[in-house]
Amino acid sequence: MTLDRTADRTDPARPADTDLGAPAAPRRVTPAQWASQSLTMAWRSLVQIKHNPSELLDLSIQPIMFVLLFTFVFGGAIYGSADAYLQFALGGLIAQNALFLTIYTATGLATDLQKGTFDRFRSLPIARSAPLSGRIVGDVVRQLWSLVVLLVVGVVLGFRITTSPVAVLAAFGLLVAFTLAFSWTSVLLGVLARDPEKVQIYGFTVLFPLTFASNAFAPTQTMPGWLQAWVAINPVTRMADALRGLLVGGPVAANAIATLLWGVAFAAVFGPLAVWALRTRV
Repeated sequence: MTLDRTADRTDPARPADTDLGAPAAPRRVTPAQWASQSLTMAWRSLVQIKHNPSELLDLSIQPIMFVLLFTFVFGGAIYGSADAYLQFALGGLIAQNALFLTIYTATGLATDLQKGTFDRFRSLPIARSAPLSGRIVGDVVRQLWSLVVLLVVGVVLGFRITTSPVAVLAAFGLLVAFTLAFSWTSVLLGVLARDPEKVQIYGFTVLFPLTFASNAFAPTQTMPGWLQAWVAINPVTRMADALRGLLVGGPVAANAIATLLWGVAFAAVFGPLAVWALRTRV
């Protein structure tokens, strides 16, 4: 038997032996592809509601509970009447509810990571951030449902919108923009948490001081001086004031700009951290 010594020669048509089994270089993803991949992941998140309709029940009960409790428990004590307090507090309730619902983003990510879903995503030719951004977009759509429920309940209880339909749309646009940016903090939390049960503990530890140490539920001047300094710059305060201006009238521009700047800061800091944390974990 003769040995074919030509096999020892390098065949330009064959990959080198050292390349066999090596992973292919990651494909560069364009912004358009990233957007398409993120929307696909968002649809994956939303279609789960069809198999678990109780999610809509959760998203409906929480806003109804908050608006009823705050209006009828604190309204008379803070503003003298429930109707007057509702005109003041509904903007803050909308802001608080939007931030609280970002915990769903963290919980969903922690669940996916625990079940190994992101291990399967790694084998797909998609951007690393697409599953994260897709989860955020899907959860923001859920939040819109919750916020519409909250606004409708407020109107039924006596809240009156004194601005224009354009201003109402601008209020929801501002809220969505800030929530999209702030959700990166919840994404980071969901990636770092080792199990979904810990997400709510850590999440509310951050959200409670942020939302309640603001003027969302009580006027700033009723608080101690040392607290007023923080309340004045708190992003929840600025967003609540912007929403009040857009829904019932008042200053809007400065508060809206401050809200958007806070959103840019949250996304710029926590977005890259969340992507880095995902890479190190999976």
